[in-house]
Amino acid sequence: MGFFTYDIKSMDDLFVHTLRDIYYAENQIAKALPNMIDQATDPQLKSGLENHLGETHRQIERLEQVFQMHGVSIGGVSCPAIDGIIEEANEVTGEVADKSVRDAALIAAAQAVEHYEITRYGTLAAWAKELGRDDCARVLLENLKEEKAADAHLNEMAENRLNRRAA
Repeated sequence: MGFFTYDIKSMDDLFVHTLRDIYYAENQIAKALPNMIDQATDPQLKSGLENHLGETHRQIERLEQVFQMHGVSIGGVSCPAIDGIIEEANEVTGEVADKSVRDAALIAAAQAVEHYEITRYGTLAAWAKELGRDDCARVLLENLKEEKAADAHLNEMAENRLNRRAA
């Protein structure tokens, strides 16, 4: 199913498709984070990525809750956007020999992931409200809040220490 195909006939269909998109994305992120953790050398960055892995698992559980609340089967659809972000992160970090520069690259990659998640959760929460599903919106907003906090934490690490060290 492509993003804008005739399989999407209503706002509800679009909501479910996008819910499946972020579900797939979160599962791919959960698979990619252990490699990023292994590559990180800064203890604070490593700890932050480990914490986010735990958050990601909880976010997947919340998404499963939204599927159930909305009365649709749990499942993902391929998300070329997150696949591309993760592939690029792997390529860039794999090309960096200097540990400090690699940590800066890891933060940049992690923020690209966070920004994708922020857009998806913000959109899904807004759509859930429009569909009269404030219950689903509340759960999605929990994930959004965590993603924004993770992005802010990564940004703080980058600006206050890691980017300077890499430069």
